[in-house]
Amino acid sequence: MPGPGPKPLGKTPYIHDDCQIAESLFGSFTEIGKGSRVLNSQLGDYSYCERYCDIANAQIGKFSNIASFVRIGPTDHPMDRASMHHFQYRSRDYWPDKTHDEAFLAYRASRTTHVQHDTWIGHAAIIKPDVTIGTGAVVASNAVVTRDVPPYSIVAGVPAKLVRPRFTASIGERLIELAWWDWSHEAIGDALEDFRSLDVEAFLEKHNG
Repeated sequence: MPGPGPKPLGKTPYIHDDCQIAESLFGSFTEIGKGSRVLNSQLGDYSYCERYCDIANAQIGKFSNIASFVRIGPTDHPMDRASMHHFQYRSRDYWPDKTHDEAFLAYRASRTTHVQHDTWIGHAAIIKPDVTIGTGAVVASNAVVTRDVPPYSIVAGVPAKLVRPRFTASIGERLIELAWWDWSHEAIGDALEDFRSLDVEAFLEKHNG
């Protein structure tokens, strides 16, 4: 991505070169890094992914920070069949007189991965289908997430396991109740110095969280 200079972020998503986008929606101030693929997914306001991410069948909230080479929602092969190869469900690619297995493809597309607000997904992490990453959670680099991650927690490893909470349960609950990610663009800009300079408890006290 470009350096720290100003970017043309606004109501229209900022999509870098060589991206593949299909059946996806992007909120305001969103950014899709070079070479990324986003399929059947939605990114909320202010969320971004860095270079060469692969995101499929995902619902991503606001202010999500997704590092390079992350995979969200990678589809599985049918391990219960005699073969796992995709000739079974992408059959028309191999035999023009055959049809794709649309039911299987629809089932895979229905297995949605949820990444909630203000999350940080580290470099080359993988988040499997049907998993929810809670608001404020951190997924460490190279982690493979196969189970739900609670809000405001940090997970790492293969498979990913809890390292520690980011905050106490009380602080996490107060942040979720405050829901600053739903503030207007102007209100967030007005509070910018508080985001920069106050610790989380002082921020909550000042903003009635």
